[in-house]
Amino acid sequence: MSANNVRLQAIKDVEAYIPPAPTYAAEEAPGEIWGENVFSLSVMQKRLPKLVYKSLIATMEHSAKLDQMVADSVASAMKDWAMEKGCTHYSHVFYPLTGLTAEKHDSFFEPAGGGLSLAEFAGKTLIQGEPDGSSFPNGGLRNTFEARGYTGWDPTSPAYILDNPNGKTLCIPTIFVSMFGDALDHKTPLLRSQQAMAGHAERVLKLFGHRNIDHVVSFAGPEQEYFLIDRHFYLARPDLMASGRTLFGSPPPKGQEFDDHYFGAIPERVLGFMMDCERELFKLGIPAKTRHQEVAPGQFEIAPMFERANIAADHQQLLMTTFKRLANKHGMECLFHEKPFRGVNGSGKHVNFSIGNATQGNLLLPGDTPHDNAQFLVFCAAIIRAVHLYGGLLRVSVASASNDHRLGANEAPPAIISIFLGDQLADVFDQIAKGGATSSKEKGRLQIGVDTLPVLPTDPGDRNRTSPFAFTGNRFEFRAPGSLQSIATPMVTINTIMAEALDHVASSLEKSVADGVDFNEAVQTLLADIITEHGSVVFGGNGYSQEWQEEAASRGLKNLRSTIDALPELLSDEAMALFEKYSVFSHREMHSRYEIGLEQYTRSIGVEARSTLEIATTAVLPAAVRHQTEVALNIGAIKAAGVEVDIAPLAAVSAPVSDLRSAVSVLKDGLAGWTGTAEEEAKYAYEVLIPAMESVRAASDTLETIVADDLWPLPTYQEMLFIL
Repeated sequence: MSANNVRLQAIKDVEAYIPPAPTYAAEEAPGEIWGENVFSLSVMQKRLPKLVYKSLIATMEHSAKLDQMVADSVASAMKDWAMEKGCTHYSHVFYPLTGLTAEKHDSFFEPAGGGLSLAEFAGKTLIQGEPDGSSFPNGGLRNTFEARGYTGWDPTSPAYILDNPNGKTLCIPTIFVSMFGDALDHKTPLLRSQQAMAGHAERVLKLFGHRNIDHVVSFAGPEQEYFLIDRHFYLARPDLMASGRTLFGSPPPKGQEFDDHYFGAIPERVLGFMMDCERELFKLGIPAKTRHQEVAPGQFEIAPMFERANIAADHQQLLMTTFKRLANKHGMECLFHEKPFRGVNGSGKHVNFSIGNATQGNLLLPGDTPHDNAQFLVFCAAIIRAVHLYGGLLRVSVASASNDHRLGANEAPPAIISIFLGDQLADVFDQIAKGGATSSKEKGRLQIGVDTLPVLPTDPGDRNRTSPFAFTGNRFEFRAPGSLQSIATPMVTINTIMAEALDHVASSLEKSVADGVDFNEAVQTLLADIITEHGSVVFGGNGYSQEWQEEAASRGLKNLRSTIDALPELLSDEAMALFEKYSVFSHREMHSRYEIGLEQYTRSIGVEARSTLEIATTAVLPAAVRHQTEVALNIGAIKAAGVEVDIAPLAAVSAPVSDLRSAVSVLKDGLAGWTGTAEEEAKYAYEVLIPAMESVRAASDTLETIVADDLWPLPTYQEMLFIL
């Protein structure tokens, strides 16, 4: 073994792994720690004056306007609760457009004179903070020398405590805006879009005769896919450390072709990590429900129960942070990149969503006879209209350099946004289009043929995993979001396009009723009009097929294959008008989102290109040349001994070495010539740098199958995916 081979040393270190000691008492009862680190409703009820508690509940549960007079009482109770639990600092946690969580920690304690200190946390401190806003992405909204930005308390998302071996911190979810009120985060537009959607949903409910309607909210339940690899391998892969994905790597002899990993037995080490994570999530009130192995080796999934979309988005960010931290504790690295391993299934974050309230329940629940449930059909029709009109915005809501690797592959939906309704619902809408629905396909009974097993009920429609936007019984599942991204971005789009669709529905029905049309007749006419005009977005076939690509084009559906194709959707006249009308984004904020999208795309490709060049030059090429030299010397020695020798092994390594040198040169020149406007740089990255990186990788991956094992410098796919 080469004395300097980091890869082989990493394998030895993995073999010596010792699991960490448990951090909880064996007698700890399941469920007793649920929400113990959350400033929850029950905690508030015990600690707040009755009138303050009622006022805050009205804001949190019913979206009433916040009475700022309650802030001092809340701040005092929150501080006392947190300090009793060992907190010394508090943090306004916000979600800037980096896609990561940001926080600034401040101490509760202030000098009081005489060598004493006083713990302070006033209402004005709770409501507003001031982090430096100059170094966060803003898309041209601020000059770099203009630093002021504000965080604002979001009372609808509960405060919580983060444990650390060296102390605890009170964390307060907040929005993040510029001093002019421009949104610099994901939370602000999510709250705006939620408010816009709710108002028009409530208009529709009133038309159906409901009174005393509770505030309608959107709910989300995002499924999170991720990979785990041993941390020794991660630290020996500079590409993973820099970009989150492997820029080099030949497919292993055995991959996922046997489908033996999906729902397979969870490795003991991974199960220990999962149980540790779930314990921390339960303490934070995050309802983790399901855990299992995914399709690919080393890939896993966790799925929570539904929560209000704003809280679900906050919890998703907290979940990813928790997984990253605890994976390190267990000697592993958690990878959220959408495609960390080429040729292996990527990771998504399927966002299941619905809308509803406490008085009418889930508005996407069809009941046993959906053809009789006009209210459900109206809300469902609104979604069909929204997705058809604004499919481009849904596509751009999940666009990123990392998700480009996953969308369109055979483990993710295509870049074409369509809706899957299932047999039952598709049949109902087909009847409506032909004059009115009179029946619904019923649930069946699955006869297994084994007397000792029960008869199983079957749903009236199958699922379609190739659909990006699928109805799954009582909700829609948006399958296109990537593993790495915040769910706030797609939820902002979903809420906003639903606001427009429900506005259209309410206005149409209100006009018909005002004109003397019977309400039921008006509903039937509206449903028929929507499915006739927008039904082309409904598709129940194989979204992976080439035939669908062609059929979608004939239906007029957009096929935005890359982030570069999708980003201009943000600046379309339709998008500008939509987001401004419903007060979700101003034109300034829309332009900023576009500029940030270009910037993040360009920077991501830049990091990958420079990493590719460095690794190829300093690791892959030297290893290949050493192998080439050894082969040449061995052949020379055999020839010198007068023995006939086959020189094919030398030719086999010399050709890809030459290809690698050429490809490295092209990539180096490409990086040197990379300049221009934001649009030009992004296009150049897509058209020049990515193909150049592909050429470097192709030569390197060929060499990986040839170079002597003790010389190859990078942990291989076989090692990273199968050694845990």
